[in-house]
Amino acid sequence: MNQDTSQSLSNFFLAGISYEKADAGTRGSYAVDEKIYASILEKASRQEMQEIFILSTCNRTEIYGFAKNEQPLIGLLCSETKGNPEQFRKSAYIKRGKEAARHLYCVAAGLDSQILGDYEVSGQVKNAARFAKEHNSLGTFTDRLISSVLQVSKQIKNETKLSSGTVSVAFAAVLFLKTIPDIKKKKILLIGTGKIGRNTCKNMMSYFGTENITVINRTQSSAAEFAKEHRLKQVPFSEMTIALNEADVILVASNADKPVIWKSQFKNTDKHIILDLSIPKNVGEDVKSLPHIRVIDVDELSKVQDHTLAERRKEIPKAMAIIDEQMKDFLYWHQMRKHAVVLQEVKKKLEQIHRNEIKNLKKDTPSGQVEADAISSRIVQKMINVFAGKLRQANGQAESYLQVLSEIFEISPVKQHE
Repeated sequence: MNQDTSQSLSNFFLAGISYEKADAGTRGSYAVDEKIYASILEKASRQEMQEIFILSTCNRTEIYGFAKNEQPLIGLLCSETKGNPEQFRKSAYIKRGKEAARHLYCVAAGLDSQILGDYEVSGQVKNAARFAKEHNSLGTFTDRLISSVLQVSKQIKNETKLSSGTVSVAFAAVLFLKTIPDIKKKKILLIGTGKIGRNTCKNMMSYFGTENITVINRTQSSAAEFAKEHRLKQVPFSEMTIALNEADVILVASNADKPVIWKSQFKNTDKHIILDLSIPKNVGEDVKSLPHIRVIDVDELSKVQDHTLAERRKEIPKAMAIIDEQMKDFLYWHQMRKHAVVLQEVKKKLEQIHRNEIKNLKKDTPSGQVEADAISSRIVQKMINVFAGKLRQANGQAESYLQVLSEIFEISPVKQHE
């Protein structure tokens, strides 16, 4: 399946779903881990789809790339994830060209995050890009775009207060736990010692002073190391059912691809509060049917706000101004590169004319060949420089000029490997 699409900005597409229209369960159906990511990129290569890049976080799954339209991208994503194209389209947003690029700038800056200003997404963009590059999926265009996006994200963090204060999924969990009476006295169980699990646990100890925390992780050495460092209790994964029934508050950050907690594991009628911090959800839907258990997922946690978020909203215009300015530079680079492709072809045509004329000249005046050759080469380069200068000053008419040059020199449409 050869897509055979010109890598011009108009053929650059984004198809994605996010927290705005898709709940945590739906997003989980399109979550992409490294294994799935590698399979998608390998399939894209076989189908000759170009510069595919995927961002998958707890807030969103987005696929970027060059195509005739968004359909091949959606089909590619859904071919390896649990969801189907029809369900994806119900919640999807589609962007192309400049708008697709602008969206990535906003995402990396935290402007489109469920918790405004969440700077962690910048690192997620960087990791996703690195993975794509390692699998030979990034090209000059996407590599340059992502480099610009990450620079802008850092600039916004340094020059605005968009990411000031402490607001993240882990902190939102702590804000919610503050509403529970006598939280310091509660028995807390942490399942999963990844980044979110560790941060949530550290925040609890810092804000509440609680140390009545039991830690469980599928990889026992990771849990044992974290528990020892913070003087917490650690139990093996095989004893999770016992630990679940003993806990008052359960934090689930196991980051598994399917639920690790089910209704059948709860043997008593004691009240439990469960915070599912994972995407896909790691708490089975049947658990919600138990009247004595309350399950809170990341979507509900994101509604927990404090004054920090109100302060961050005031910084949005500053952040957008930085994005607009830096996007101008990126788009200028893109346009100049596009000019260069056509000018290279024009130069080839002129050099062919030059070689033919020199060949004829050699027949008549062999002794003057070297000097004539040098003069002719300089003339060709000067003509190209004139063309390039006019294109830079074209004020929106560059496309028309390029078309005229292509017709004059009989240049066929050129694929621009950007």
